[in-house]
Amino acid sequence: MKKLSVLFLILTVSAFNAQVISGTIISKNENQPVPYVKIGVEKETNGTISDGKGNFAIDFTGLNPQQKVKIEVPGYELYEEAIQDFKKHDQQKVFLNEKTKTIKEIAIKPKKLVDKNWGVTTKSKSVLYFVNPAGDKARFLGETALEFNTKKRSKIKNINLNIARYISTEPVLMRYSIYSEKDGYPDKNILNEEITVELTEDMIKDGTYRLDVNDYNIWVKGKFFVGIQFLKAFNGSIKISAALFKTGFIREFYGDWKKMSIAAPAINIDVKVDKSGKDIQDAGVYADDDISQSWITDNSKNIEEANQSIYGKNDSAGKYLKLKDTDLYYEVYGEGKPLVLLHGNSGSIKDFYKQIPVLSKQYKVIAVDTRGQGRSKDTSKKDFTYKLFADDVKALADNLKLDKINIVGWSDGGNTGLEFALKYPDRLNKLITIGANAFPEGVEDKLIERFTNQMKQLNDIAAKETLGERRLLKIMLTEPNISKNDLNKIKSPVLVIAGDRDVIKTDHTEFISQQIPNAEKKIYNDTTHMVPYEKPDQLNADILSFLEKNK
Repeated sequence: MKKLSVLFLILTVSAFNAQVISGTIISKNENQPVPYVKIGVEKETNGTISDGKGNFAIDFTGLNPQQKVKIEVPGYELYEEAIQDFKKHDQQKVFLNEKTKTIKEIAIKPKKLVDKNWGVTTKSKSVLYFVNPAGDKARFLGETALEFNTKKRSKIKNINLNIARYISTEPVLMRYSIYSEKDGYPDKNILNEEITVELTEDMIKDGTYRLDVNDYNIWVKGKFFVGIQFLKAFNGSIKISAALFKTGFIREFYGDWKKMSIAAPAINIDVKVDKSGKDIQDAGVYADDDISQSWITDNSKNIEEANQSIYGKNDSAGKYLKLKDTDLYYEVYGEGKPLVLLHGNSGSIKDFYKQIPVLSKQYKVIAVDTRGQGRSKDTSKKDFTYKLFADDVKALADNLKLDKINIVGWSDGGNTGLEFALKYPDRLNKLITIGANAFPEGVEDKLIERFTNQMKQLNDIAAKETLGERRLLKIMLTEPNISKNDLNKIKSPVLVIAGDRDVIKTDHTEFISQQIPNAEKKIYNDTTHMVPYEKPDQLNADILSFLEKNK
């Protein structure tokens, strides 16, 4: 009998300490379930989302009973209650009160409204924001947002989301939110009603899902944020395009919003701008707190043009070279002495879309997709190195029976070119580097910090899915490791090019050019790391002039 009493006591204590509370979210006015409601705790990253019938179960284990449970739904009053009081609703209904709607009629003459598109328009397939329910439930249920800033009152017509990959056996449930701004972060949801979508693959046209919100009558002015959140687990994954060097925002449930300083999701909006309205000060169409960094620029137009070009997908010019662990893709244009083009990290042949047509008039241009990038496949699991990339270039030269080659390398391609010059000096004629570095410390500290943060984010996602991205980040964080003595050994003529606003530190570019015996240096004015995009004519002329010199 005593043993049974002890057992009863244990069970009683266990039940008393049980922290999983369940119930149903109900609209008080309509007495109907409210589906897919976010239920969480203020300033905490854990929580849950009710199902399609409003049912939920939430675990409060380890939380202070005085902390506030928070339920925020457009069209309803904010629900807040201490955990200790919220527990009383266990197995019961939780009622939300509808807001009193006061809609003001806005009458504006159509002739004073101007169509604009703001935001991130890239359709990149290399810089991505992952949505992976199986790999990371916490991040999957998180929310991401992009900041905007408009001087004039504007009406949002469409919210566009660029999706690089959609894999799902069922519709994907997602919610849109529009937030006001406070202290540089999203604050209150300004919508009067829910905007929830069941996304299917056929709704994505040309890599974009366009949501028509014209009927929601959303008017904005000043700073605001457009947010997206996925509400229900699905069998598959989604990859949203993202813009490098832009700032996005992310949070988990009702935790604090945090900046994603490495990249911003490709959210852009179509708006009608009221040109007759008064301006507010210090506003712009897209806000980025890091815009003060001189090496940040918007090259979305160039990226889009590169994507639309034939380069990198020209079957008549392209071939594969089978090597160990990789099928190396390359394209050949023109006749003459061989000139190998090597793109930057996460890039591809198409990045030279403004160089290939010009250079191929005088040279046999061999544009290469570095292994694991572009169309080049890589089946290995080992780390990437610039020496390995240099070996691939040498193997390609051997296959094409080229005794000596010229190399133009942009960013990582320039690093590969330096390694090639050191490892295969007899096979190199001339080298042109664009924004190359000899060691990681030559890159701006802020950018290295961004890469480090993104590596942490990728490490938190399923390792198998992010192997390629992690390898490409790691090589920039740990390589190259070319010493002063190594640079002194390079005998081939080298043209060292960089922008005056490059992510490569100015003194580092100077260091490289000084240490290579036969080096020349050119710094382009008012130019970032994206030299081939921003100064194509000057770059093409300098490449041709350098190659022709002292033949």
